Amino acid sequence: PEQTFMALFGGKSGGIIKPIEGIDMYVIIIASAQELPDVEELAELDPNAVICLYNLKLDVLRGDIGAPAFPPKDFQDRFLSRVKPVYYLRTRQYSRSTAAPPYLVNYQGCLFRSYPGEFQTLLDTGTGSYRRVEGNKFRPPLGMFKEQLTKALQMEGVIQEEGNVLNFLRTGYKTTTWWEEEREEASDEWRT
Repeated sequence: PEQTFMALFGGKSGGIIKPIEGIDMYVIIIASAQELPDVEELAELDPNAVICLYNLKLDVLRGDIGAPAFPPKDFQDRFLSRVKPVYYLRTRQYSRSTAAPPYLVNYQGCLFRSYPGEFQTLLDTGTGSYRRVEGNKFRPPLGMFKEQLTKALQMEGVIQEEGNVLNFLRTGYKTTTWWEEEREEASDEWRT
């Protein structure tokens, strides 16, 4: 009980987390945002071991960081940014209105990576398959990913270019999450 209370305020596990002698790799399945500091502590206690995190939806968990009862925001730069996605698949769906029929274009795609390969922006073709739009060794922020999909549709003539003002009104001034932004002393290791 006291460890749970201390974890709410960013405290260590109080000695509960201990490395296992002779182990080269730990596999951690589905850790909550509150449990991620325990993973960091394990990495500190056994720095030579490989830690494999499975099915964590880290992008969703990163959104909770900094909120009350969650790890502080510096946890992203200190630890989470060092986690390398070996297999990454994030799907997104978007809609865009147009001045001509069909007046609304629904499109979707995914950001995919199979380590050590590059991050790939894939556009759903609507036929049960994806088409590669772009590849990069660095992970694009979600706003850039959406822009890559949109540009692919513009090149195909599905969506028309509307000019800078209308594009700004569609996207707004903020196209990144807090941890994707350029910040002083922030780590950008999450992009690799």
